[in-house]
Amino acid sequence: MYFEDYDNAGYPERNGDDVYSKPVRAGKRTYFFDVKATKGNDYYLTITESKRRIERDGRYVYDKHKIFLYKEDFDKFADGLQEVIGYIRERLPQEPEAPVAEEPGQPSNSFADVNFEEL
Repeated sequence: MYFEDYDNAGYPERNGDDVYSKPVRAGKRTYFFDVKATKGNDYYLTITESKRRIERDGRYVYDKHKIFLYKEDFDKFADGLQEVIGYIRERLPQEPEAPVAEEPGQPSNSFADVNFEEL
């Protein structure tokens, strides 16, 4: 089965043969790292960000953004990505996630809240 993707301008996207895929779920977004092969059996990477949203009529649609990364650019891309991630982490250290507030009267999902004397 063959599916053809179209970009925002209505042109078919370049599709290679799928070799390997790694989806990464991150909150409301999913990132797909797909290794593809050219007709000459050379590999390249596509990185796709997919975000689900709801249309006014209640249907789910997915906004997708894709970049193509070719092997001659892997090192420069990885170096640049590491540099900007390091820059962000130095200036804005991650704060621990705040615990989710529970509504009064709702059962707790934490094992630490068990009172063995009540059992």
